[in-house]
Amino acid sequence: MVERVTLHILDSDSARRAQLARLAFAAGHHAEIYGSTDELLAHAPSSGLLLAHDDPPGEAVPALIGAMMRAGHWLPVIAIGDAPDTWAVVRTIKAGALDYLAIPSQIAPLNEAIARAAHEAETHRVQRARAAEARQRIARLSLREREVLDRLAEGCSNKAIARDLDISPRTVEIHRMKMMGKLGARHAAEAVRLRIEATGLGDAAA
Repeated sequence: MVERVTLHILDSDSARRAQLARLAFAAGHHAEIYGSTDELLAHAPSSGLLLAHDDPPGEAVPALIGAMMRAGHWLPVIAIGDAPDTWAVVRTIKAGALDYLAIPSQIAPLNEAIARAAHEAETHRVQRARAAEARQRIARLSLREREVLDRLAEGCSNKAIARDLDISPRTVEIHRMKMMGKLGARHAAEAVRLRIEATGLGDAAA
C-alpha cells in the first residue's frame, strides 16, 4: 500500500486540475492545486510530490524545475503529458524529474509513480537542495569573481588566473577574497565544492 502523500498538482487547465485532484483523493492522498509556476513558487511548498503537466512537451517541466532551482526550492517532480514521446521524456528526466507518465485516469498508475518517486525522493531532495543553495550563492558573484572561481575550480594558481584574465595577481587576490566572502566560504576548497554542486544542476539551472 502506498503511503499517503501531499500531491501538488500544477496544470494550467482547471478541468484537468480538478480531475487529477479527484484521482489523488480517491487514491488516498491529499491534493493542492496550482494554475501556474508563479502561483506554486509564491506558496513554496516544502514537502510532498509535485505532479506537473508538461506542455509544451519536454519544455514546460524542465523550465519549471529551473525556476524552482533559481528560487532555491525543490520538490520531487512527476511529469505528466498527453502523449509523452521519447525526446520529451529523456529531456525532462535529465532536467531532474523523477518520472514521466501519460496523464493518469486510474489509481494504479498514479500510485505506482508515487511509490517510485517517494523511494528516490529523499536522496534527490538533499542533492537538489544543496545544489539550489550553491547556485543562489554563486549568483551573487560579479562576472570577474565568477571567472576567478571557474579557474580556481580548474586548479589554477593566482598567477595563472592573472595571466589568463590579463590582470595582476594582486587584483586576482582581491576578487578572490570578495568571492569567498559572498559565498560564505572559509577556504578555497569550500568555494570549489559550491561551484561543483551548482554546476551539477545541468540544464535545469540554465
